[in-house]
Amino acid sequence: MTDPSIFPAGAPVSGDDKHLRILSTTDLAGIEISLADVVATVEGAYRTLHAGRSDNPRKLTVKPQDGHSVAYAMLGRDGSRDVVAIKTSYKHGLDKSREEQHYYTSLTVYDDVTGLPLAMMDCSRIGSLRTPAVSALLARECAAPGARSALVIGTGTQGRLALPFLLTTLPDLDRLMLFGTHSEGITAVREQLRSHFPDREVEIVTDLRAAASAADVVVATAGGHTPAAVEAGWLEPGTLSVLVGHGLAPSTLHEAGRVIATSEAQMHVTGTDMADADGKFPPVHAELPAVIAGVAAGRHSAKERIFAYNSGLVVTDIALGHRFAQLALAQGLGTEVALWR
Repeated sequence: MTDPSIFPAGAPVSGDDKHLRILSTTDLAGIEISLADVVATVEGAYRTLHAGRSDNPRKLTVKPQDGHSVAYAMLGRDGSRDVVAIKTSYKHGLDKSREEQHYYTSLTVYDDVTGLPLAMMDCSRIGSLRTPAVSALLARECAAPGARSALVIGTGTQGRLALPFLLTTLPDLDRLMLFGTHSEGITAVREQLRSHFPDREVEIVTDLRAAASAADVVVATAGGHTPAAVEAGWLEPGTLSVLVGHGLAPSTLHEAGRVIATSEAQMHVTGTDMADADGKFPPVHAELPAVIAGVAAGRHSAKERIFAYNSGLVVTDIALGHRFAQLALAQGLGTEVALWR
């Protein structure tokens, strides 16, 4: 476990006004960081945002009419770290199988005290950590008291760390279920769980309806081609359902007793498949930053069925990306490029 005191939040991590440190996928893969550290970093970003010290504008989206690709651009500022960053995300082949798709995402960070560039990095590992950490925070704040069972739908990038992060914030979970359709993904989920919690086992389920009705927490991370679509009527009173990708039917949102979102505005941008026939959404009762700050309730009763929408806020990518840049510099990782010379 890394010691956060080694790297103060606003500590500079790079260089001059001529060079940019490039952190590759390989550079970032070798950096060790605990799940608890990731959760704490993401939670801190939410608290700073709610306090009004950070900026997280609505993301920009570009998508062709035939829907074969999608691109996002997200600009933000972290007020506790005094950094500004822009994240880009581009996925091509949405009409094809997972193996045929292309996906690229990057984060470029600038020091807002010195005005110098800090680093440009592949953002895939940051996203693979940040997203399940957010789901775990949603579960901590919104799951019914005494929640003991969890179901994860999907075995892709976001599904593989979902259970370890859930156990980080809800250590009393004693039944862990997984619904997946890709054997290699199921193997990867098992390996990740064993790596972080070697004494825990995951139960592979094929009857999605029975598993959903037995789960206190359902986290849907599947891709767009998944056959999974959990209906509201399958869920018991008190169930928390968290949507990250796909795997939940729109009824879980529209028939929920309470709706929580990381960002209501972003849910309206990226969650259009959950809208009703008129393209409308039910109102969001609270956003996660306010819940974490303690000014809004995650739930009001143990029997309340809750739908939570997990869309990325760039301030969480900035905080985690900045942390990785600090750790990378300490280990001498990355390549300095004379970009502006």
